[in-house]
Amino acid sequence: MTASRRHLPRQLRPELEHDLSRSPTLGYEPVAETGVIRCLSHGFPTPLARWHYHDEYELHLIVATSGKAFVGDWIGQFQPGHLVLTGPRLPHNWLSTDLPGGSVAERDLVVQFAHEPIAQAAVHLPELAEVLPLLERARHGIEFFGLAEQARQHWQRTKANRGLARLSAFCAYLCELAACTDYRLLSNAQLQGVDDDHSADQINAVVSRITEQLGQPLSAAQMAAELGMTESRFSRFFRRATGNTFTDFVNRVRINRACQLLMESDRQITDICYDVGFNNVSNFNRRFLDIKGMTPREFRRDVDHRFGGRH
Repeated sequence: MTASRRHLPRQLRPELEHDLSRSPTLGYEPVAETGVIRCLSHGFPTPLARWHYHDEYELHLIVATSGKAFVGDWIGQFQPGHLVLTGPRLPHNWLSTDLPGGSVAERDLVVQFAHEPIAQAAVHLPELAEVLPLLERARHGIEFFGLAEQARQHWQRTKANRGLARLSAFCAYLCELAACTDYRLLSNAQLQGVDDDHSADQINAVVSRITEQLGQPLSAAQMAAELGMTESRFSRFFRRATGNTFTDFVNRVRINRACQLLMESDRQITDICYDVGFNNVSNFNRRFLDIKGMTPREFRRDVDHRFGGRH
């Protein structure tokens, strides 16, 4: 490595993908041939395999090789059949680590689509509203299980058609995903929904308090008192709304924030630990390992690979 290269700052943020960069030579369909649904297939290695984000949702099916996937602050393994839906502006990348021949001609089968056309159509077509919860979950990345072959067939039908026939094939794809119950969210702290507007306002106020005051000590007893509830009632209410105990939820939000700081800054791990609200490094390391499956140091080491060696 040259001296000038050594002093270049590390690239920490994902690239924004613009329409101008979506050349047919890279596998994109010509804009004139598509509507709001764009199909893409490509192999690996490719300039498209980079840490990036865009304004569209992306349905991403891996059909060859295995390696390491990066979706937001989630890091995990992928193999053929790996199917993920990412939401708008959620950074992602897939890097193959087993390439016996040095390259593969087709690894990724992708569908990209925009939010507004679906949201606006759902106002007039109640049937489309069925997919809105799916799209809400996609803001954090969804990995689906057991749908590899169906996903390949849906992609092929969507790719083979144009106009109304393409829309029909794509809606069938979305319908199957919306009905799938075997999935996991790739981000950690998620609201699961509550029964009425008042409860939603209450839980949103609590979550906002947690996220805005991560460095402050927070307890279930304190939150319960502010909402005029007993601690036991608050605990049941909070768990029903978030799927977590109050302590677990706070820890997950703090670890998520730590992941963001580890990814987007060169700050010392100890400083990050205290900044997100943990009062000792040992506890921070334990909680981080429980939630992410690796230590903060290992996480920082791994996230450097999301650029594919291009930083």
